[in-house]
Amino acid sequence: MTVTLTSKHNGSTAHSAPGPVSPQRRALLAAGMSAALLYGCSAPASGEPGALAQGVVWQLDNDHVDPRGEWNHLGVTDLLVQWTAVDDISFLPVGDAQQRAGLQSADRLPDWTRIAGEPWARNVIVGLAGRFDETSARAQAARLVEQSKVLADVRPAVRIDGYYFPVEVDPTWQGAAALAPLLAALPKPLWISVYDNANVGGTALAAWLDSWLPRDVGVFLQDGCGVYARGPAAARSYADALVARLGKQRVRIIAEAFRPAPGGAFRPATAAELAPQLLAYGGYRTYLFDGPHYVSDRLVQDLLDFQAVQK
Repeated sequence: MTVTLTSKHNGSTAHSAPGPVSPQRRALLAAGMSAALLYGCSAPASGEPGALAQGVVWQLDNDHVDPRGEWNHLGVTDLLVQWTAVDDISFLPVGDAQQRAGLQSADRLPDWTRIAGEPWARNVIVGLAGRFDETSARAQAARLVEQSKVLADVRPAVRIDGYYFPVEVDPTWQGAAALAPLLAALPKPLWISVYDNANVGGTALAAWLDSWLPRDVGVFLQDGCGVYARGPAAARSYADALVARLGKQRVRIIAEAFRPAPGGAFRPATAAELAPQLLAYGGYRTYLFDGPHYVSDRLVQDLLDFQAVQK
């Protein structure tokens, strides 16, 4: 999933405990919550009691090599790094093997040691090699696998909970099944992501994945709410269909924390827009896409206020 903002909107970097909700703000949040309740609220997802989310996605680029946020206040303990190399630029140290695979070092590398100490990065799924352009990524999947194999040998100083191959799939990709033998060469546990802008439905999507995806590869379902492909209740039904076919341990959800903005870019979702997604996915490990670009400390506080109104 690669999306862009009209402007950087990362909010305040101040760290503070959730504050009281004013009467005016409570009224506004209550109005938004009434919309959220239309989708139905399930029990909190697995993890800390009352957690709104369990994970956050970090889409690494040159402007976002130092992720900071208060996502842990929502219950987040897991970090999914979108990729550690994109368009042949590596955000991990580059040695001879990486150079031979066509990788060169980014101008600035993340402070992986600092990130490992963040409460929202206790468990890290490390993204491998990708491309910003989806068509290019799919056409060069074999090359990206070769780069990913040498990237996996450069272990960042975090607690690695698995790996993610960032070539996204959807049912319109007729050559997706060719990924199966390529994925076998990557380290495990391994995850990919899937979306359905063609709206084939959860049952058909699950059957398609089950027809070719290796049994030892898990799936992050992109919920489609960020581009108005579907609402939270429909996204939940997709996840349920995937679980019925693939098994609960192989399915997690990416909650799109953005919405379309003028000019073809995207803006951060509001709490009233995002809360229904998080409430609908109770019982699933849910990851916010993505933290540094879209989920500011202000939005975290708004979501907590939203949750307080619900209670």
